This record gives sequence, structure tokens and C-alpha cells, in this order.
Amino acid sequence: MTEPQVPLLTPINLLTGFLGSGKTTLLARLLADPALSDAAVLINEFGEVGLDHHLVERIDDTMVLLQSGCLCCTVRGELADAIKDLHSKRERGLVPPFRRIVVESTGLADPFPVLSTIKSDPVLRHHFRPGNVITTVDAVNGPGQLGTYVESNRQVAVADRLVVTKADLTPAADIASLGEKLRTINPDAPLLTATDPSFVVADLVDENLSLRAAALQSTSGFYCEAPVQLATAGGAAHQSAVTSFVMTVERAIDWTAFGIWLTMLLNRHGEKVLRVKGILNIAGEERPVAIHGVQHLVHTPVHMERWPDEDRRSHIVFIVDGLDVGLLKRSFEAFALDQSPVETAAVPKRSLQEHQSFS
Repeated sequence: MTEPQVPLLTPINLLTGFLGSGKTTLLARLLADPALSDAAVLINEFGEVGLDHHLVERIDDTMVLLQSGCLCCTVRGELADAIKDLHSKRERGLVPPFRRIVVESTGLADPFPVLSTIKSDPVLRHHFRPGNVITTVDAVNGPGQLGTYVESNRQVAVADRLVVTKADLTPAADIASLGEKLRTINPDAPLLTATDPSFVVADLVDENLSLRAAALQSTSGFYCEAPVQLATAGGAAHQSAVTSFVMTVERAIDWTAFGIWLTMLLNRHGEKVLRVKGILNIAGEERPVAIHGVQHLVHTPVHMERWPDEDRRSHIVFIVDGLDVGLLKRSFEAFALDQSPVETAAVPKRSLQEHQSFS
């Protein structure tokens, strides 16, 4: 039997979620699924996952081979070093030829450092790419965590898949309310329930680009520019800096000017741009172009097969943390729209100066 080919760029999936939200239980389900048998998993400690019944053999003091075929490793020190070590062992044939990596982050972790690791390291970005971000949300404690902790909001905001756990312990009305809250933070990620009989764990890492592009624009009534409301430990209300909004552009967008603007924005403020998604009407293109980025990382643009409806305007959704929405919009209008659709990349001096005042 021929072994599966290792992809040119190995996807790295991030499994995140707040303390006690069920990451470990979900990870165990991932490890046991045959569809993930060609994966490597990076966790904090083996003991946290209860892997004894899955173990086949120990490769070294940080790696074990599981019955499912997965390779499981503990992260000691820098994440980049752990991934490079895995890559080196795969290249030398010392470990199975895994086709993806799943990283389980700690419950209080901001997802940004994990995601930025791939882009910032010159070795990693030539061999790996970001895959889906999977965020678990506790149906029992999630509403309180979302109302109190910025980290919980950021974990939800960057998710490509949202998995509600402990739904069997929660009244249906409370789950519906939680779903509404999640949709105010992240409108586009599929909202899944871990206890649902139809839940397929392997779908969490599915990256069907046509499905992703078709689902970029939410119909959930998300487009609200009110910041998320948080509460202090004493119960007093205060506002999070996490804000969601949409920019709708009437005219065709010059692709080069837009690319320069987005690159400059993310280079300067990537840690504050939790998510950007959009369907763009690009000058000279018949079909819409879908974009998708998480903080400093931007996925390859996708040419969609068709427009989802008769609306041919561009819609760009932003979820930001602490950025001035009005200034961001003015920067976009001055830099990316102050171009004729047929003009080339020459950027007007006034537009560049206005953009630099933002960045």
C-alpha cells in the first residue's frame, strides 16, 4: 500500500478555547478519528489528555505514536522549535509522514502568538501554512467568560470553527442565547455542537475553499458596530475594545491598491485585526474574489464561481480589537479607492500620507 504523499505546505490547525471549555475532550475525539490518523498533535503535556489507552510506542521523551496512527508530542519551550523538530524527524524518516499538525493551546492563551509563529519564522513558512482555527466554547460557563474575559472574545473571533461543548448540561434557551452572543463576535464560522449526533469531528479540519468562500457573508444580522460588553470581577459593566463592522464599497476595487493597503494595515496592526473577510468586486474581473485573514495571516484569495446574489458591491467584514473604526474606513477610502479602476499601482502622495497617519 502506497503511503500518502506529504503536502507541499503542511497545514497547522489551532485548537483553542477558554479554561475548562472542553479542548482536551475534543482533542481526544480528534486523536481517535481514523480521518486524523495522518496527523501530528502538539499538546502541553501528555498527562493532561489521558492518552494511555491510545499509546503504541514512545519515540523519544517528547513523542509517542498512537494506535490511530497519530503522532503526539509535548511542547517544551518554543512552539517553533517543536514544529521544526517534527519536520526534521519527518524528513529523516524517523516519524510517520504526517500530513497536518494540530496544536492545542492553553486556555488563557491569546491565539495571536501561535498563528504568527508560522509567518514570522522563515523556516516554518516554507514548509507549513495555517489551517482552520477551532475554538471550543463551554455552554455552561461560556456566557460568563465571554462577558468577562477579553481572551475568550479573541479566541471566538479568530475561529474558523466554533464548537459548543456541554450542551447536554444546558437548557436549550441558554444555548440559543449563547449562539446569538457568539454570532455578534464571529458571524461566519460554522457553529457546531459537540454532543449533536450529526457532529463529525473530521469536519473541523476540512478546508473546502469553495464552501468557505460561499459562506463569507453572514445572513445572521451580524453587522453591528457596538463593542462587546464585558463585566469586571465586581460585576460592573465595561466595554471590550472588540468591535465588528462591515465596509460596503459601491465601486470596483483596484486589486493592487487594495493589496498594498491591506498589507500595510496588517503589518502595522495585525494583532488588532482579529479577522478580515470579504467578497470583492475587483476591477476587470467578472467573478467575485473572496479574501480571508486572521491577524497577520492572509489566506490565498479565492476566485468564486459566481456572485451569491444580485448584489455586486464589495463587502469587507472586520473584527478588530482597539482600532478606531472611523479612521480605518477613511484610510481605506483614501488609499484603496482614490484610484481609477484602470490605473496601475502608482499611489497618490496624499493617499499614502493619510494612510501613514493611520498606520
